[in-house]
Amino acid sequence: MRIILLILCIACCTIETCNAQNNIKDFDDFRKEIKRDFNHFRREIVSDFIDFIRNPWQEQLSVPPVPKPKETPIPPVVVPDNDIQNTPQKDTPIVIENVIKTEPIIPQPQPIEPILEIPKVKENFVQINYFGTKCIVRYPYNSNYEVKQITEDAVADALNILSTKEYDNLVYDCLKIRGDLQLCDWAYLLFLKNMSETACGKGTNEATLLMSYVYLLSGYKMRLAHDGHNVYMLFASNHTIFEKPSYNIGGDIYYGVIDLPSKLMVSDAKFPQEQNLSLIINKQPLLTIDRSDAKIISSTRYPEFKLHIEINKNLLSFYETYPNSYYNGDFMTQWAQYANAPISLMVAESLYPELKDKVKSLSESEAVNRLLNWVQTGFKYEYDEKVWGHDRTFFSEESLFYPCCDCEDRSILLSRIIRDVLQLKCLLIFYPGHLAVAVNFNEDITGDYISVNGNKYIVCDPTFIGASIGNTMPGMNNKTASVIILE
Repeated sequence: MRIILLILCIACCTIETCNAQNNIKDFDDFRKEIKRDFNHFRREIVSDFIDFIRNPWQEQLSVPPVPKPKETPIPPVVVPDNDIQNTPQKDTPIVIENVIKTEPIIPQPQPIEPILEIPKVKENFVQINYFGTKCIVRYPYNSNYEVKQITEDAVADALNILSTKEYDNLVYDCLKIRGDLQLCDWAYLLFLKNMSETACGKGTNEATLLMSYVYLLSGYKMRLAHDGHNVYMLFASNHTIFEKPSYNIGGDIYYGVIDLPSKLMVSDAKFPQEQNLSLIINKQPLLTIDRSDAKIISSTRYPEFKLHIEINKNLLSFYETYPNSYYNGDFMTQWAQYANAPISLMVAESLYPELKDKVKSLSESEAVNRLLNWVQTGFKYEYDEKVWGHDRTFFSEESLFYPCCDCEDRSILLSRIIRDVLQLKCLLIFYPGHLAVAVNFNEDITGDYISVNGNKYIVCDPTFIGASIGNTMPGMNNKTASVIILE
């Protein structure tokens, strides 16, 4: 009897093992079929796109660049410590008609279908130095595409070679790096430019087409163009970039990765689900850290507010490439992009614990007054025109690094720190020639305030040096002011 039971158990186990093996085999077959379907569908879409590239390209003239509005900066005002303005005695509402909302964050573009890795392929490797960060991507062992002449068919033939499976791992690696390094759209575009020039040579048509192909497959909207000598990639953007010529193609505004001629032959070949580039930075790129020399920034009124600052110089190099722009036709949105950019992990992990420790026993108003005076007195004020020769807006880390800054830089930095350290909502107040901050306290605070969406925001001006919260800098005409709501 025991022998019979043992035989039955062995038989059941054998059947279960076979079923399990069959299930695994069925799943592997299913996965391979899905992979084939993905690749087949994508290659059909790419093939249609390349066929469209062969159609005659149309002549386009560039649109003149949008000049950055010229503002006469208002110099800072210093308040003596014993001035009565330093302690507001009553609430004074500021009525402002123009309220500008922050641009919504949309998901980053994605491929039309997942780009799947192809294992066990003989490949070369391209090593890229991307703002001090070493990245490696796989590249076909026998890459044989080139653009011998500038015609529609020649460009299409080169793209046809790029669309073969030999380049799938390159696209896969680029997208993986985009995720691993938290690259925003602008950072990813610069990465692809760097990668393509490293692989194919700087300024070559082959590099332009390689960048264009990977950018296209990553989900972004781009158009190809030429001037009879060189091929160019144009990228569509949600933002209007100041001081940069553009092309209006099908109602979308396109810019060149490099400076473009004023007249181009442009292909209007479209790709399904293509998406415009956004200049929003909602995560800081995770670049290799190259620490700046440490410096100390102190508050004059509150000497205990002495903070040690170090910045990642690789991040500063990336910031230097960032184009100044605005959104939805409203010039006022240009500052929101800088103010809403999160501070880097390096600064957050070093500066914020020290700040939180200094304010932990203080009320909200006491904490903001100290942070306000720290920004007012710890940073040297200077006009951008004198320092840079042109207007330049800083991200928060740039204000912490460079020796001087102006009103917009101070306001961006102060609003970022208050939101992060004290978890209080902020907005920016723009007067012609001046930018200030207003804070939504949980306490009942007296002073100049703005009411937005039922919330009371108290004025905190980092360029009204020595003034406490609730004070508007003299000479500000509230009838001409705008409010920019921050995240």
